[in-house]
Parts: sequence; structure tokens; C-alpha cells
Amino acid sequence: MLIHPDKIELALKGVLPGATSHYKMLPPNRILVASPHEQGKVKMSSVLLLLFPEKNDLKVCLIKRPATMKHHAGQIALPGGRIEENETPEETAVRETYEEVGIPANQIRILGTLSPFYVEVSRFQITPFVGWISNKPDFKLCPAEVEKVLIFPIEKFKAPYSTVELQTLTGTLKVPCVNYKDEIIWGATAMILSEFSDLLQNI
Repeated sequence: MLIHPDKIELALKGVLPGATSHYKMLPPNRILVASPHEQGKVKMSSVLLLLFPEKNDLKVCLIKRPATMKHHAGQIALPGGRIEENETPEETAVRETYEEVGIPANQIRILGTLSPFYVEVSRFQITPFVGWISNKPDFKLCPAEVEKVLIFPIEKFKAPYSTVELQTLTGTLKVPCVNYKDEIIWGATAMILSEFSDLLQNI
């Protein structure tokens, strides 16, 4: 079901579901806020949850990270990365989207932000932005950072969620996830989609 971007923008200005949504998809024994002794090691980053309409559905642009990447290799993710010096979080999200999937900033309407949270395993503090583009983009992938694009219908993100056992940097974990087209959406990406999906329920 399509939702007008103006309605999404308005909802993002209100009270967000935040941690309530994140905890649904949080891997076991992970935290959402950096501890005091970790604060100096936190890396500030931002990502873009890019929306577009297709066949009367609301779609999200997800990407698969190559297996060669240093962080979150082989995982389904959102375009984004570390915030550079003299750059705002929004500028980072838009720049990284252009670098990774080739969508220019002038085509993207930023609707607002979701709740930031901490990813303990990589020490990234993530601010998720929500963007809108009026048509399905013409993707131009950066092979070093993106293996493929996964076009995901947001209506597919719903309970009951699946679980999967994965080998991670911290050992074997049984994590909540959503399966789509032979891919596993889990971790930070699932947490962001969880909050956005919950937000849409109140529009």
C-alpha cells in the first residue's frame, strides 16, 4: 500500500517508536547505547532508508555488502557510512547513497530521521535518514561496496519474524530476521526497518 511522502514526513516529526521497535530485532546480548568507557571509540555514521513507489507498493532500496568488506561483510544493509569531517549526518547519507548506488542528491527528498542507535560489534552510532524518490531509481552500483540491490516491499516486514543461526564476529548467534528472496535481513538493517514499519502502522 502506498503512503504519501507528506504523511511520512509528518509522522517522522512526531514521537518515534525507537528502542521498542529496535529490541524486536536486536541480536542477543547486544546493547543499543554505548557504555561510558566505549564513548571515545564510537564512530558516527548515517544511512539512508530510500523509499519509492512501484506498482502501488512502497519499496525500500536495500543493498548487499560484498564479502570482502571490513564491516558487515555479506550482509543486507542500507546505503551509508562513516561521517567525514565537516560533514553533516544528512550529507553523509546522501553522499554515500550516490557513491554506492548512483542516485544524485537532487533526486532525493529527505523526509526526516528515525531513532539513532549504537551497533556494539562495529562501534558505529547510526542515524537513519528517510528519503523519497518519485520513481524507481536507475541504479549504478559501486562494485567495491555493493554486490547487488535488493528492492524490498516494506509491507513484507511484519511479524511473525523468523530466526536464523549465523556465524558472526562474536561467534554463533541465533538472531531474529526477515527472509526475502533468499536473503536474510537482520541486525541494524532489520532494526531500522522495524522502527519504520511500526511508524507506518500509526499513519
